[in-house]
Amino acid sequence: MHIHDFAMQRRTTKAFDPTQKLTEAQIAKVKTLLQYTPSSTNSQPWHFIVAHTDEAKARIAKSTDAGHAFNSPKIMNASHVIVMCTKTVMDDVHLQILLEQETKDGRFANEEFRKGQHTGRSFYANMHRYELKDAQHWMEKQTYIALGALLLGASAMGIDACPIEGFNSTVLNEELGLRNKGYAASIIVALGHHAQDDINQT
Repeated sequence: MHIHDFAMQRRTTKAFDPTQKLTEAQIAKVKTLLQYTPSSTNSQPWHFIVAHTDEAKARIAKSTDAGHAFNSPKIMNASHVIVMCTKTVMDDVHLQILLEQETKDGRFANEEFRKGQHTGRSFYANMHRYELKDAQHWMEKQTYIALGALLLGASAMGIDACPIEGFNSTVLNEELGLRNKGYAASIIVALGHHAQDDINQT
């Protein structure tokens, strides 16, 4: 199959079979997909929380109980649920952490390349912070690039998925302590295998 076949065959799953669980190997590949997702200037302004126990999924489902209750069964019946979070501030500390990690990973052929990467990334981060004043929107767009990679990759692995924007972000941010960590929940993705009565699969 070609990649476009996986794009054409995927569906947004509306009902999951709670008895069908993803394997550890599948989840490891999902994490790799997220890890290698591209982002503007390799800024990586995200954090991904993966839940699979009933207790953990119930904590996430608290954000759908009031006003978005139709999404609660998707979260509870899915094998795994990923909360895709976005940084609230692209600060100099984060930029320095990125630079040091890229250095450890051997990205730079020489010091000139290293300095150029840091200068360029800082330029765009500061432009969105101070001139355009859309830093939060810019960062969240990067998280949605990761969402696209996740949905297409899941289809290629035979995993059903449902991206969920219908949730109370205030509730979820508080439940997971995201604000104190410098993040905010952007979207929830339920992963697993569809139930026989899932209307979207037909």
